[in-house]
Amino acid sequence: MARADLDKQPSDVRRMFDTVAKRYDLTNDLMTAGIQRSWRRSMVDAVAAGPGDLVLDLAAGTGCSSEPFAAHGATAVPCDFSVGMLQQGKKDRPGLPFVAGDGTRLPFLDDTFDAVTISYGLRNFVDPVAGLEEMHRVTRPGGRLVVCEFSRPVNAALRKVYLDGVMRALPAIASLTASASDAYVYLAESIRAWPDQEGLAAMIAEAGWQRPQWRDLTGGIVALHRATA
Repeated sequence: MARADLDKQPSDVRRMFDTVAKRYDLTNDLMTAGIQRSWRRSMVDAVAAGPGDLVLDLAAGTGCSSEPFAAHGATAVPCDFSVGMLQQGKKDRPGLPFVAGDGTRLPFLDDTFDAVTISYGLRNFVDPVAGLEEMHRVTRPGGRLVVCEFSRPVNAALRKVYLDGVMRALPAIASLTASASDAYVYLAESIRAWPDQEGLAAMIAEAGWQRPQWRDLTGGIVALHRATA
């Protein structure tokens, strides 16, 4: 699970994602009013994968985030700890090589990937720094990391509206398409508990990555963090 203070065990979070897998992509699109598509394009641009690159896409869910890398000629490996998500992904995107894996004990050899990326999944790690260390281990020297994660809006007014308004409304919005709206209560709580941009950059550096930097998207609601192995 993302943060110990949210009172869930890893198995609870896994079952939660298994439950929402069938309509997960649709629900995400609804909750963000489609803005998450532009966030994904920014993430793909930041990874800058091309022909010959091997990209590990962690917390890939149903593989929606992995498809664009393959479209750019790279080999994308979607990896997730939720069996339900992987099963749905294999139905929706049978051409992708889905792999089941725990982000803190990745089933890959050292120095394997040209790039590792994770979108909105680092919060779900029991120990995010340990997960970042594992990502570093499986990335070749000079390879790159891109983390796309919910963050802290930089404008005080936007931050208040976002944290006090939008976050409270997430479960109700999700209930329009998802059968387990409690999963989105967890989502909102995990976003509130997550470090800001500078805090995540410090975690990335602690895990051994070089030159961590970030770019805010939509006023800092989401931030793209980048670093080099």
